[in-house]
Amino acid sequence: MSIFIRMISPVGLCLAASLIAAQPGHAQSADTTFFVTSNGIGNGANLGGLAGADNYCQTLAQAAGAGAKIWHAYLSAQAADGKPAVNARDRIGKGPWQNSKGVVIARDDAELHAANNLTKQTALSEKGDIISGRGDSPNRHDVLTGSQADGTAFPATEDRTCKNWTSSTKGAAMVGHSDRIGLRDDDASKSWNSSHPSRGPDGGCSQADLKSTGGDGLLYCFAAN
Repeated sequence: MSIFIRMISPVGLCLAASLIAAQPGHAQSADTTFFVTSNGIGNGANLGGLAGADNYCQTLAQAAGAGAKIWHAYLSAQAADGKPAVNARDRIGKGPWQNSKGVVIARDDAELHAANNLTKQTALSEKGDIISGRGDSPNRHDVLTGSQADGTAFPATEDRTCKNWTSSTKGAAMVGHSDRIGLRDDDASKSWNSSHPSRGPDGGCSQADLKSTGGDGLLYCFAAN
């Protein structure tokens, strides 16, 4: 045993110590069950449908060390082409959900849609960064949801999902404010998931349109298991 100890160089000991010290950080990332995407897909509200959005959440989670879970984007889809509506609240599991710093943002579905702990300081990206909001440059607080305040899909009569997340031209997508701040002091402006529909000169669903109202095509991602 003494021979083995003498064979370990000081450099080797430092390397081993650094590896051990790094382990808690990986464990914290693995415990993450909620984040806001640090960037949008980049094609406006055309996310490749729900499947494309889920895959994006999964990819970012994997890069952040939390890819062992099944990740879903908090998005609703409206009834179309004989297919029923899909509610965002039904896609994200049962909770509890916590950010990359270990702060619980909601214990369950009911709390998430009533009195959650989502603020500018807690709605962190997969990297643990704060998303810039109202008053910042650029403002990126508009997060795509396509949902009503209770987490359900809108009726099929008026587009609120940019054609179920397949359009980057005409249409509209309901967004929420990740920082819970808007132009007015009302419930819609403070809503994390149902503040206002997208709009803009390209038709409402392009990347430029999303940026024009304070967004960047960002998504809420939840661990569904």
